[in-house]
Formats: sequence, structure tokens, C-alpha cells
Amino acid sequence: MNNSLPLIIVNPASANGATGRSWPGLAACISSYFGQFTCAFTKKAGDAKEIAANAASEGRKFIIACGGDGTISEVTNGIINSGANTELGILPHGSGGDFPKSLNLPKRFQDAALALAKGKSELIDVGQATFLNTKLKEESRYFINVASFGMGGEVVKRSESSNKTFGGTLAYAYATLATTLSYECPEIFLECDDKSPQRWTIASVIIGNGRYFGGGMKIAPKASLTDGLLDVIVIKELSKIAILSNAHHLYSGTHLDLPYVATTRVKKIIAKPINSKTLVRLEMDGEYAGQLPATFELKAKKLMVRCPKQTE
Repeated sequence: MNNSLPLIIVNPASANGATGRSWPGLAACISSYFGQFTCAFTKKAGDAKEIAANAASEGRKFIIACGGDGTISEVTNGIINSGANTELGILPHGSGGDFPKSLNLPKRFQDAALALAKGKSELIDVGQATFLNTKLKEESRYFINVASFGMGGEVVKRSESSNKTFGGTLAYAYATLATTLSYECPEIFLECDDKSPQRWTIASVIIGNGRYFGGGMKIAPKASLTDGLLDVIVIKELSKIAILSNAHHLYSGTHLDLPYVATTRVKKIIAKPINSKTLVRLEMDGEYAGQLPATFELKAKKLMVRCPKQTE
């Protein structure tokens, strides 16, 4: 095994299967910029994390995630869990592609490959969440982009089973509409850093390391990957009509000054439902993860990433 070559971890099921179908052409494009490389294909959820962890532990210096935000998140967790000094690269080819926007990666695959080949290394922050997983067992996991709970968790759970033929943005928008019409806002406690817990009735709480989620929503427009803080956006309880009529603000990033939105920046935040029997669903990096209670912590300068230019 030549650990000096880049390893590309490919999720052939990403982009509704388009990644697998178009892989020969994608591989030729990558080769034209990187020369020789090795690749590994995932077959099921969790494979990218395991492949990345094993490769990093064996000394692989550069691992590239080729797929959507879920694949990027898995590779991130694999690299960090290995404890190795391995660099992450990203070739976005998924139905959503939110995190690459915060890295200023071009949308077109060929342009992203060129930007990656000519890019530079930078240490970025990641978040770490400890929560109850789908088996109601405590689990700890890193997120590179965004974690959210409340409507955000419900929407992702619904969108995971939806048809993404027309892309992640439309699938997420449809899931948001369906969730909005049926969602009951829970009461929760939020404890930010060392401050006293506060009681909220929330539609959704978003914890951003990156700026985008939900297939293009600019949910944390002021978030930075290198500032040592997580951006917290609390969307308070409001009517269904108000949610739908103001949804466009989430895509343009103009929602922070709305009266039903509260924001802060933290290194750590603890969230739990006031009624322990209330189910408040949680998602991370666009993947359904479990439920509250949960603790979210910022891990500064935790991951080396190949960036096309200086991140904001």
C-alpha cells in the first residue's frame, strides 16, 4: 500500500446514485489533476467512517471524501477517531452539498477537483455532540457542519425517506413543508457555557460550525470554521403561517434580525426537554442521529482540511 497517494472514499449511492453511475468520468477528471490515487467504495452507512479510520491509522496522509454531506461527516469522524495527522479533502457529489459552500468549493465537480488540487491546508474547528442515538444509547460524534434539533431533526428524518430525484434542496423543502403542518413545538432547557439554563418553546435550534444546511439554507450566515465558537440560532415557537411565509429568509440568511429568532455564540451548549418523555429529534450534518438530551461542544483546530482558499 502506497500511503503517499490520496485515498478517495466514494459513496456511489450519493446524488441519488449518480456518483456510482458517472464514476469512470469522475475518476478520469480526478486523475487529470492528481495523477495516481487509490479509491474505496462504500456499501452501507458507516463504511466511510470505518475505511477512513483504518486508512488514517495505517498512515494515509490525505483522504478525500467523494459524496454528500453524510459521506464528508463520516470521513471526518473516521479521521479524528484515528488520532492520526491525516488531512481531509472534499469532492462534493451529493444531493445537498451544504458544507462545501462554507469552504468556498466550486459547485462544478471539475472546478472543485482543480481547486482541491491547487488548495492549501488549514486547521478548522469541528463540533462534538453527545446525545441519545436511535437505540436510546448515549453516543458521542463529531459534526463538521451543522447540528440541529426540533423541526430540523424531524425534517431530516422525513427527508431521508423521500425521493431526491430532483435534488436535496427540493426534497428538504418538501419535508419542511410537511413537517411544518404537523409539528408541535416542544419546551426545552438550554444551558449556554456556564450560564444558568433558560426555558424555551422552540420550533428549531441550530448549532452551526458551517453556514449552510438543508440543501442551501444560509442558516448561520456569520458562522466561521476557525473562530473557536459555535453559532446558535434559536427559532422560537410561531404559527405555521409565519414559518411558511418567512422561510425565504432562511435561504438568503436574512432571518437573524426577525423577532422570533435569537442568536448567541458558545463553546458549549446543553439541551434537554423539560418533560423527559418529550421526543425532540436531532440531526447532524444532514443525517438523522437520535434525540435530546444532548451536549454540543466546540473542538478548536481539530481537523486539517484542504481548502481552495482562506476560509472565513
